[in-house]
Amino acid sequence: MSWKEFEESAPEMASLGSERINRKITYLATIKKNSSPRLHPVTPFIGNGMLFMFTEPTSPKIGDLCRDGRYAMHCSVDRKEGDPLIEFLVSGNAQAITDELVRQEAKKIAATSINLDGYYLFEFHIDYALAVEYDDDWKKVPRRWRRDSQP
Repeated sequence: MSWKEFEESAPEMASLGSERINRKITYLATIKKNSSPRLHPVTPFIGNGMLFMFTEPTSPKIGDLCRDGRYAMHCSVDRKEGDPLIEFLVSGNAQAITDELVRQEAKKIAATSINLDGYYLFEFHIDYALAVEYDDDWKKVPRRWRRDSQP
C-alpha cells in the first residue's frame, strides 16, 4: 500500500515514521542476486502520499530492487537530549517509477540541486511498520502495524 494509505490506516505510526525517515539518512536493506542481504545508506522522501527514493544509475540497489522488490528501511537511531529513543522500520515492496509525470512531481518534492534526470526513482509500498520506543529504564515499548491485519 502507498504511504498515503498507510497514513490513513495508521496515522500515528505514519507521523512517527515521517519524522524518523523523511529526508534523513536511513538504512535500506535489499536482496542481492545470490539471496544475501545488502545494506545501503539512503535519503528517502515523502510527498504526494508516496515514499520515494532517487538513486544514482550505477548503484547496485537498482538491480536488487528491480529483480526482487522486497526491502526493509530502518531509520538512523539518534536523539536529542531529553527526547525518547525511538527506532522506526518499514518493509514491503519497491517499484521503479518510469512515468514521466510522477518523476517530474518527485523531482519537485525532492527539491535538490542535483540533476536527477539520469537517476532511478523508486516508490516504496508499505506492508509492515515497527516503532520501538525505549523508556527511561531502556525497556522496549514496541508498536506494530501490518497491512494484512487491516479491515
